[in-house]
Amino acid sequence: MPDRMPNYGERLRHARLGLAVAMTPICILFISFTVVYLVRRGFLSFDPARNAFVREWVPVQLPWLMLGINTGILVLGSITMELERRGITREAALAPIRAIPGVSLGNERRFPWLALTIVLGLGFVAGQLLVWQDLSARGFHLVGGTSSSFVYVLTAMHGLHLAGGLVALFLAAGAAVLNRNVQSRRIIVDVISWYWHGMTAIWIYIVVLFAFAAS
Repeated sequence: MPDRMPNYGERLRHARLGLAVAMTPICILFISFTVVYLVRRGFLSFDPARNAFVREWVPVQLPWLMLGINTGILVLGSITMELERRGITREAALAPIRAIPGVSLGNERRFPWLALTIVLGLGFVAGQLLVWQDLSARGFHLVGGTSSSFVYVLTAMHGLHLAGGLVALFLAAGAAVLNRNVQSRRIIVDVISWYWHGMTAIWIYIVVLFAFAAS
């Protein structure tokens, strides 16, 4: 009879490969917007009144303190997500030993890193809403100019992809509450963790891009 036991190691490799494939178009999307962003920043148009070529780009006065706080929140969330990944990897490795009759490793309780990551993720989204509110209050609107439009579009695209990660985090938390198989939960947490690291890296990239464009 063929062995029908689930091969979790193979499933984990396939899940990571699927994540890499899914992240590729996301990275290409942000790179494409970066190219358009930089090209549009240096675009010159002819002004008949001045009889000269002028730059239409109006620098956006970004709330750097708020952006810095949001960046710190997201980086901290990436750290807590990594701690959750390592914790559940250890739990999955010890699961076969715990299943041996007569063997007890104690009732070890892990810190709820996953729940903390969810809180930090929601805090980042709330912080971004405050950034948009601040920009709007100072006259930089989504349709108010090319430069401000790019800021809204880039941050909104990142926020949309991060929201997808938050949905996955809630699903992972639900699987933990329902006490699903630890190996399956490990795969979910592992993939979400690497996705979250990717979102953090993309956000840092966006902030650096804004700093460069403002200089």
